[in-house]
Amino acid sequence: MKGFTTKIVHGDRSDLIEHGSLHKPVHHSVAYGYEDARDLAAVFQGRQSGYSYGRQVNPTVGALEKKITRMESSRESICFATGMAAIGSLIFTLLRSGDHMVSSAYLFGNTNSLFNSFGRNGIGVSFVDATSVDAVREAINPSTKLVFVETIANPRTQVADLDAIGELCAERGLLYAVDNTMTSPYLFQPKDVGASLIINSLTKYIGGHGAALGGAITDTGHFDWRHFPNIDEQYRGPDTERWGLTQIRKKGLRDFGASLSPDAAHQIALGSETLALRLTRQSDNAGAMCRFLQAHSAIRRVYYPGLDNHPQHERASRLFRHFGGLFSFELDSAVDIWAFLNKLNIIVSSSNLGDNRTLAIPVAHTIYSEMGAERRASMGIDDNLIRISSGIEEPEDLIGDLTDAMSPWS
Repeated sequence: MKGFTTKIVHGDRSDLIEHGSLHKPVHHSVAYGYEDARDLAAVFQGRQSGYSYGRQVNPTVGALEKKITRMESSRESICFATGMAAIGSLIFTLLRSGDHMVSSAYLFGNTNSLFNSFGRNGIGVSFVDATSVDAVREAINPSTKLVFVETIANPRTQVADLDAIGELCAERGLLYAVDNTMTSPYLFQPKDVGASLIINSLTKYIGGHGAALGGAITDTGHFDWRHFPNIDEQYRGPDTERWGLTQIRKKGLRDFGASLSPDAAHQIALGSETLALRLTRQSDNAGAMCRFLQAHSAIRRVYYPGLDNHPQHERASRLFRHFGGLFSFELDSAVDIWAFLNKLNIIVSSSNLGDNRTLAIPVAHTIYSEMGAERRASMGIDDNLIRISSGIEEPEDLIGDLTDAMSPWS
């Protein structure tokens, strides 16, 4: 078995690449011609491999899909225009009105909003504390088809009871979807805890440079699609392991049109080659900043799985290669959050995460502002909470920047 980075850097070469190129070229064509029209029909009907139309398939995007599959040590992947497009397509294509899903309550704000939208359209959603498998078990009912969790919650860094939930889903025959964005395939392999489907926002750590949007769904091969009632008859071919992703690709890409562009796929593929190098540095930087902040009098609390006082520190230590590049902290009430953020020089006030640059964002006032105060309070999101996405700068420069910003309150 080759190492993680070796597999990613040399993965394209396992297939023949045009003209001996070391990278899969960018293919912009959206249409593909066939000398025999019967071959075109066979491709459309799924009886023959090939390219039909750019909304569903593209050689450059296909190469990235294989790369993501190798990263996740899984069976097959589908790429989408964004991470949210991937999550939305998963629910849109696999659940029906009257179905029920259990979700972690500690969710990325946009995912929370999306699930509430599906809830208004007939899909029941129960939000629970997924740090405990018991909360998930209690929420399951006869209509439940899916359990959805994030590995590390954004922004308060709660770590779901990943392996125990996997065992529960296997016991009940439920789809188990794990959003691996915060950890990435380098820090954690959801397949190892029984995940059926893995979601990654490729925009974040896998792409890494804040230069391209993208998302992916990966089928681990664990789930037996023959027992899933929502697969349409036309997708129930002889290869039963492909039923789920075939329906997701047809409904999510062909019908819904949430397609990743070849240019974005190329950018993400290039960025993915340095994932392990970047995320190791980002994790080290996050740990260094957290230790500094934890000791500062102007900081009320720091949330990071790498700290000994984190409620799921032992779990994170057991499951993850490193503790990741994302953390958050609450400023003391005497500290002006805007004055603090505006004094930062190296750390950028910006959305996004997983960038090479260290980014800071006032959570309650931006990405969670639509939730309202009551929902934010239930998630433990204080008005003075700041989320940091650690970059790859020198740690002493980042700590120096934090020191300068804290100086009025030291």
